[in-house]
Amino acid sequence: MPPPDIPRSPWGSPARLFVALFLVVDLVGTGLLLLPAAHTHGHGLTPVDALFTATTSLAVCGLSVIALGADLSLLGELVVLALIQIGGIGIMTLTSVLGVVMIHRLGLRMQLTVQAETRSPSVGDVRGVVGRVVATSLLCEAVLALIIVPRMWLGHGMAPGDALYRGLFHSVSAFNNAGLSLYGDSLTRFSGDPVILLPVAVATILGGLGFPVLLELRRHLRTPRIWSLHTKLTVTTTALLFAGGAVAVTAMEWASPATLGHLSTGAKLLDGTFHGIMPRSGGFNVIDVGAMNESTLLVTIMLMFVGGGSGSTAGGIKVATLAVIFLVVWAEIRGHPNVHVFGRRLSPSVIRQALSLMFLSMTVIVVSTVALLVTTTFNLVSVLFEVVSAAGVVGLSTGITPDLPPAAQVLLVILMLAGRIGPITFASALALRDRTRRYDVPEARPIIG
Repeated sequence: MPPPDIPRSPWGSPARLFVALFLVVDLVGTGLLLLPAAHTHGHGLTPVDALFTATTSLAVCGLSVIALGADLSLLGELVVLALIQIGGIGIMTLTSVLGVVMIHRLGLRMQLTVQAETRSPSVGDVRGVVGRVVATSLLCEAVLALIIVPRMWLGHGMAPGDALYRGLFHSVSAFNNAGLSLYGDSLTRFSGDPVILLPVAVATILGGLGFPVLLELRRHLRTPRIWSLHTKLTVTTTALLFAGGAVAVTAMEWASPATLGHLSTGAKLLDGTFHGIMPRSGGFNVIDVGAMNESTLLVTIMLMFVGGGSGSTAGGIKVATLAVIFLVVWAEIRGHPNVHVFGRRLSPSVIRQALSLMFLSMTVIVVSTVALLVTTTFNLVSVLFEVVSAAGVVGLSTGITPDLPPAAQVLLVILMLAGRIGPITFASALALRDRTRRYDVPEARPIIG
């Protein structure tokens, strides 16, 4: 018998219900974008274009086969904005509620342990979780808009109404890690502008940390020693990847005339740092991604594969998964039978889930990359970049997305769907179906390596 505050679902689980609702909203969005009033005169969308645009908006991915500001009317842009907001809040709400559900599937002792570990006043307050997710999202978006709207108006010569609308659109897109822009060149017109780029980067980081981490940071920001293990792993790994990505991109593109080479020192540092952050599922760009060195593209691919934090609007295998796998390898190198971190021991089920998620993600990416290489004429780096960006719901592209054949674009749609809802349903299924065997078989050790 489930707790009274977690309603039963005829679909069997919140994750399954979410998948169904996601697909329904995606199809409704596709239908709305096909309306003549949703696009500008002479820029009618094909069914594949509409499906791709609706999916990339709802999945908060950011890849695009059209120019939003040129091909869509105000109605079409508002449909995209609504899909971004629904997708972002829906993902954060679902993962938070699933956490509550999974906690309640554990025994009483484990529930109390988790409650103490996360410093949560209640592990079953579903309505409270939903309310706090919505309030947190709207607050972050509003604060970002208050910063960039005046800058667009006074610093970039936009009309007040235009600055308000575009500032709100990009604020929602940034916090939800969508990376969709009303400008065909993303944010390149704001290159070197810290008043625009830094707040957008911060909003992207906050959205990519995840609601559980944001809630805990709000309560215990100044006392990191009492943070939960999840928050410690997420914050630590995120900081390391942000710093490493920013340094790597800036250093490798510093002298390239096609990207950072022609900028001033300050603009190089700002734009390079911005691009070191965006692969973590942000999706915006201020320099031409297609003109980057292959070494930079490879680093970007690795960052896109990892993504952001669990329970966030970001995609990828998540930073906690990467941290767990690294800790497993480190423990094995040191010959330790158990994996310890921050005074805690990781359970074998968590380790198995992390390895399974990483293996399946890599398999999907490899198979999809081979399929696109066979059906298109683009090179390996460009195709791999596109596939990882779609599967990690990042949105960065070397510029080949509109030139892909319809079948390849449909494959990217499937990848965006899989990257958005696949890891959630897969991880929850593993956690909720953990069973104890009543017997075991003799142990054996195959030769490894």
